[in-house]
Amino acid sequence: MQFVDLYAQYLSIKPEIDQEMAAVIAESAFVRGPYVDRFEQEFAEKVGTKHCVSCANGTDAIYVAMKALGLRPGDEVITTANSWIATSETITQAGGRVVFCDTESDFFNIDPVAIESKITNRTRGIIPVHLYGQPADMDPILEIAKRHNLWVIEDCAQAHLAVYKGRTVGTMGDAATFSFYPGKNLGAMGDAGALVTSRDDIAEFSALYARHGGKGNHVMEGINSRLDGLHAAILSVKLRHLDQWTAARQSRAAVYDRLLQGVGDIITPAVRSGGSHVYHLYVIRTKHRDSLRDWLGARSIPTVINYPRPLPLYQAYDYLGHTAADFPVAVSHADEILSLPIYPELSDSEIGTVVTAIRAFFSGIGAP
Repeated sequence: MQFVDLYAQYLSIKPEIDQEMAAVIAESAFVRGPYVDRFEQEFAEKVGTKHCVSCANGTDAIYVAMKALGLRPGDEVITTANSWIATSETITQAGGRVVFCDTESDFFNIDPVAIESKITNRTRGIIPVHLYGQPADMDPILEIAKRHNLWVIEDCAQAHLAVYKGRTVGTMGDAATFSFYPGKNLGAMGDAGALVTSRDDIAEFSALYARHGGKGNHVMEGINSRLDGLHAAILSVKLRHLDQWTAARQSRAAVYDRLLQGVGDIITPAVRSGGSHVYHLYVIRTKHRDSLRDWLGARSIPTVINYPRPLPLYQAYDYLGHTAADFPVAVSHADEILSLPIYPELSDSEIGTVVTAIRAFFSGIGAP
């Protein structure tokens, strides 16, 4: 069993992928070009935004978005304590100062109630992360941002097509960013990412900045962050299957939910009222996490801890002087969370194997 089976996904659409890759190679359309233009248009339409600016990866997309929004040295940006470091490191790289916020007890995302106390006269923006495929609670976040004249960038790296109260993630902030890392719900065969927005000014700046400040007419110093033609062609093919794959992920999660009901102290992922979870990761909670993980690993069932500690408690952020007491919810989650295998091609029998092993653990065979 694999944690994610990308080869199975490829085999399911192999003729389409191979045909598109051959076309790109035949036309030598390797950097930018018609396949990139096509994907940008398709993805913007799918998300429901006016513009899509593709980038080399999702991390660059966050950086470019902040540059487009005019982040200046010393400006503060509030984000979640529980995420991959790309969300926070780009704030620093763009010249800002990261301000971490604790998370919700049920949904792992940034806690809107905690945001207000973090705002100072230097705060310029908020970056909520739709973590694991679950939308953040955007209404109060947007209300806070409006009241304090702050911009909002949605980090949608794990939440392609997730919905919050009838709105697709990526359509609610000033801009939003997506990762197309291979294992994502919509993944390339290498690094790739994009920024989406319905603001013309952000799209225009971002397209220039990500391409050396404008090809042939450099109106600014920029960076080199371009989507390759091969990745764009692959993503166009996969985008046609994304609705089906999303439904399959939700179906797989529902099977886990049903079979894990009442097993030990396991808490299955909660789904926010009025929203849809797209299950980039299926994350359970248990106070026996480490022992259970060892038990499953001994039976060739792969698991991952996403993420083993809150970001502000890593050495990279020692300069901020935080302690575990500053983020009690995120810290408590870090000791309990465990990601189980989930992907569209995962079979009922494979889920059954995982759950049978978990039941055996809690029956006393492997319980501590």
